[in-house]
Amino acid sequence: METKYDLIRWLDAESARFIHMADEIWAHPEVAWREFRASKLQADFLAAEGFDVTWAIAGINTAFVAQWGTGHPIIGFAGEYDALAGLSQASQPYQEVLVEGEAGHACGHNLLGTGCLAAAVAIKRWLEATGTEGTVRYYGCPAEERTSGKTFMARAGAFDDLDAAFNYHPDRVNMPSKGTNVGVYDLTFRFHGTAAHAGGSPHMGRSALDAVELMNVGVNYLREHVTEKVRIHYVITHGGDLPNVVPAEAEVWYFVRALERQELDQVAQRVHKIAQGAALMTETTVEETFNGACSSVLNNHYLADLQYRAMELIGPIEFTEGERAYAQQINDAYPEGNRQSLFKDMELSEDLKASLPELRQQPLLGDNYPPMDERHVSTGSTDVGDMSWITPLSMLRTACFATGASGHSWGIVATSGMSIGHKGMMHAAKIMAVAAYDLYTDPRHLEAARQEFEAATKDNPYRSPLPDALEPPRYENPYV
Repeated sequence: METKYDLIRWLDAESARFIHMADEIWAHPEVAWREFRASKLQADFLAAEGFDVTWAIAGINTAFVAQWGTGHPIIGFAGEYDALAGLSQASQPYQEVLVEGEAGHACGHNLLGTGCLAAAVAIKRWLEATGTEGTVRYYGCPAEERTSGKTFMARAGAFDDLDAAFNYHPDRVNMPSKGTNVGVYDLTFRFHGTAAHAGGSPHMGRSALDAVELMNVGVNYLREHVTEKVRIHYVITHGGDLPNVVPAEAEVWYFVRALERQELDQVAQRVHKIAQGAALMTETTVEETFNGACSSVLNNHYLADLQYRAMELIGPIEFTEGERAYAQQINDAYPEGNRQSLFKDMELSEDLKASLPELRQQPLLGDNYPPMDERHVSTGSTDVGDMSWITPLSMLRTACFATGASGHSWGIVATSGMSIGHKGMMHAAKIMAVAAYDLYTDPRHLEAARQEFEAATKDNPYRSPLPDALEPPRYENPYV
């Protein structure tokens, strides 16, 4: 294995191994901080490939780093493998729960982690075959859906000596990103009141649930007075036990998102004040817990362009008529407007703008598109952001989902466990591997990416959003 084309051919020849891994993770979904099976599956695979594996990064027992090679450059691939609670779905183009109450890969992390792993293994094989100096790393990163796995790893210094890094996310389109994602704070508010008989002596009670509901009303009024890139959402995780008992305990769980750290702090402080006000109105007390956080994403434009050149070399994804029919059936179950979000708010070429109506009618998009404009702000969040403020990093999107499927929904699970997702995953692995090849073989690429990174962070260096005393959750491994 010597050339870029050899990398591509090797990944094609070995694809069955990686597809099997992705399907195993899909079939056994595990939620954040509990990805024991998935992390061991990947770590064991990499150890068998000759990587040195180090566990418990940042004290997280489902986080690991697998490394092969010596010296610089050190190139990292950041994988993920957590699923989303309550989104079990069969691998079929209509909605049907596979296991009641179970999690599901409604963000495609079974593909994400495995695609990054495949690229790392391909690079290892190439470094070994050619005797090229350099180090390749795969980071097994837990709890992206809780926005904090890589944030804890970043605070522990896991990414400090990287020369560059790659990550990809399954999506509805093939495109590197020059845009960004917003940061997020993960917060819970637990109210403590006084229990009483709700029918016989309600005046004796002080309802913690009333406080939760008043807090939520206050936050909903706050939405009118924040900027357009701020997002605030919540779930009530505990609201009492019986209707005839005034709830003494109630809890609400919030994600607060904003692009700039200063604005994120300001909005979080306003939410905090609303919680205090709700406690005052109900004569309860409130306990606030900071669970985790992540930073906005700093995508490296030079690396994005490098990935796009790799995409041009590799060519598009070829989807079959059967796969298109499968995706169309998924699209038919979603509102027509879902497809209008494709390429939304991006600066596009005139040719691409003209073709948007036709593209948005397609069930799958296998073509490659130029990098997303740097002004595009996604109001979703990812802990890849914390990695991106430490080393030059490029996030890639590849088409693994039907064009009309909503994120974090059954339609994503339905393609993450079959050939549509598999093709998008292997497409990403090839793109990342070819771009990494360029970094190893021509130091000018790394120099250009590093210069851009240093200019972007010179006056705004990385600062962890986590409180110093905060430690990651830790759960017992059921397989030990």
